Amino acid sequence: MTQYLALTYTADVDWWAPEQAAELAEYRQFGVDNAGQIKASAVLHPTTTATVVRVEGARGGQVVTTDGPYAETKEALTGYYLIEAEDLEEAVAIAAKIPAAWNGAVEVRPVILAK
Repeated sequence: MTQYLALTYTADVDWWAPEQAAELAEYRQFGVDNAGQIKASAVLHPTTTATVVRVEGARGGQVVTTDGPYAETKEALTGYYLIEAEDLEEAVAIAAKIPAAWNGAVEVRPVILAK
């Protein structure tokens, strides 16, 4: 089995806010329905809580941080699922069931496992 990271891109919202309850329930149901293939998952806090880190002049340079998101976008990286699938086709079929795919996007990428 290959592992794939399914990155969810959706509206940048507070998923714990009451108005998100119905959609959050859909994500929970996806997790229950696909528990055998989901190895890890997480929802991220809104991008306003992000800190961008850069090192000027490469390694050993001055560390510079910026509060807030890296870029203004309609859809933000809001979470992920680490799934196991036989191949990309199966991973895409699973990703299509993630609610983010219905009105946002899900990026599926194979994971390189350290040996």
